[in-house]
Amino acid sequence: MLSLIDSHNHFDDASFDRDRDAAYQRARARGVVAQVLAAVSARLWPQLKTVAARFVGLYPSYGLHPVYLAEHRLEHLDLLDDWLLRERPVAVGECGLDYYLPDLDPAAQAEYFTAQLQLARRHGLPAIIHARHAVDQVVKLVRRYPGVRGVVHSFSGSEEQAQRLLDLGILLSFGGPLTYSRATRLRGVIRYLPLDGFMLETDAPDQPLSSHRGARNEPAFLPEILECVAELRGGDPAEIAAATTANARRLFGILDDAPPRAH
Repeated sequence: MLSLIDSHNHFDDASFDRDRDAAYQRARARGVVAQVLAAVSARLWPQLKTVAARFVGLYPSYGLHPVYLAEHRLEHLDLLDDWLLRERPVAVGECGLDYYLPDLDPAAQAEYFTAQLQLARRHGLPAIIHARHAVDQVVKLVRRYPGVRGVVHSFSGSEEQAQRLLDLGILLSFGGPLTYSRATRLRGVIRYLPLDGFMLETDAPDQPLSSHRGARNEPAFLPEILECVAELRGGDPAEIAAATTANARRLFGILDDAPPRAH
């Protein structure tokens, strides 16, 4: 069986409360050996910590998501600094910019994003970046912090934007949106990328695949994203699985497959 890493999801979300154990086992049965759980607000960090600690192969990332801007306070940045030092997560985030939603103040978003880039550099951690309708501005801000590593999750930009991010040492990750036939630009980007430039994700419970539209997304669907990528690239699924898993291990410092345990 191929070993896969879900490089971005929200497995701590309340939609998994009723069947989290079963969803975890489904993912393990399909070769998903690790998951990176991205936090969205300080209020939810304790829940994410609890979920990640409960299951083998779940890795926490703590941050302040731009869509939750109304919840954030500047003191949360100091709190995040403490959490990063004490908890030793695999990344900072989910952080970034969202210019799709009109009520989110761009200046305030940038303040929180750049502060989290500073924290990522200070703690030697990669940043998990949200960039919705804001890739150019994300590139501009990341350039101010040389040496910061990271990933733009659920990338939806152009080939040119992809290359600019890769040139900065920022990886890209892809999930459910890639499986829709209407996503022609996105499908073109995945054909172009080098194997060491991208990872796979589900963003569960969000962004369901075309084969699961209208349903809750979950980590067990990651092999279907792999199959889509292999078909679009005309490549060997095993080679793509090995490369994307290696990319995730390298970026997040995930060293070894963890054996499943009973619940």
